[in-house]
Amino acid sequence: MNRQLSRTDNLIHQFDTVLRTLVPHAAQASRPSPATPEVRDEPMDDEERRHAAGLMRINHTGEVCAQALYQGQGLTAKLPEVRGQMEEAASEEIDHLAWCDERLRELGDRPSLLNPLFYAASFGIGAAAGAVGDRVSLGFVAATEEQVGRHLEEHLVRLPAGDHRSRAVLRQMAIDEAHHAQLALEAGGARFPVPVKFGMKLMSKVMTGSVYRV
Repeated sequence: MNRQLSRTDNLIHQFDTVLRTLVPHAAQASRPSPATPEVRDEPMDDEERRHAAGLMRINHTGEVCAQALYQGQGLTAKLPEVRGQMEEAASEEIDHLAWCDERLRELGDRPSLLNPLFYAASFGIGAAAGAVGDRVSLGFVAATEEQVGRHLEEHLVRLPAGDHRSRAVLRQMAIDEAHHAQLALEAGGARFPVPVKFGMKLMSKVMTGSVYRV
């Protein structure tokens, strides 16, 4: 029989999740990185490495936002099975977070300094979506994951030709994100109208434009 967590236990778990998300190198992946030792980069000049790091920093911040979004939604979700789905998806997103962090280190760079700000904003959005209702919350997950998938496909094209290790990571992330979106819709998530998705796209542009260098 599973023991129900007390309010104190939940607070400790939430705080631990925040630390693992925001403290550099704290996230631990449950799956090995797709950038295995056999995947090797071709020579890149300094500008190419900076560009690759900027793209991977965007993807790392995207995973920070995903963690906050799922955490906020999990707190306010109505149905236990929806909370469970949020927790499972968040676990896979931790893998993405750790893989991007590892790749940034390989490129000699760091995560964005703006991550705490985007974490707080995403947590609030997730909690609000969950409070409205599980159908809206799941629909928001699906719309977000679809948008992330488009970003990943764009980054796969924009990466330097010789950056095979970043490309391996992003390919697996794209597969996982598409799976999360499909699960959310199958669980009853609402399909958001185009104007809402356009608003989400504008917000994502603020994030991508600011963390590429900061």
